[in-house]
Amino acid sequence: MKKDSYLVVNSGVLPEVYQKVVRANALLESGEAASTSEAVRMAGISRSVYYKYRGSVFPYTKQNPAGILTVQAMLTDRTGVLVSLLTVFYRAGANILTVNQNIPVMGRAFVSVSARIAHMEISADELLENLKQVDGVIKIESIMDR
Repeated sequence: MKKDSYLVVNSGVLPEVYQKVVRANALLESGEAASTSEAVRMAGISRSVYYKYRGSVFPYTKQNPAGILTVQAMLTDRTGVLVSLLTVFYRAGANILTVNQNIPVMGRAFVSVSARIAHMEISADELLENLKQVDGVIKIESIMDR
């Protein structure tokens, strides 16, 4: 199976549509938009453009020099999903610093987890892949810690 390859490209040289797709994803993840239709309207793109690029365009985040990784996740509102997610951090050797969970809406809960990853037994990319495999994780991505 061929592995995906990625490029880091300055967004200023790309068509504006890619930034709008990233914006629509952010609106959905933050809860500012309650539906895909609302998110694409707010971002100024069509649903067809959004669906074409939504899984291929992501914001680049630099690794924090302090060794802290923050992830945002959309979880299914079901008993044990958050514990399973946190267990992946524990098994990797990450030290969880903060956990913030919003009240579930429409069967989904938005969660942000920050962890110190400097002494993990696996890479941050491997951790993210393991987190994506947790039953009940709808979406997860790393964000830059500020």
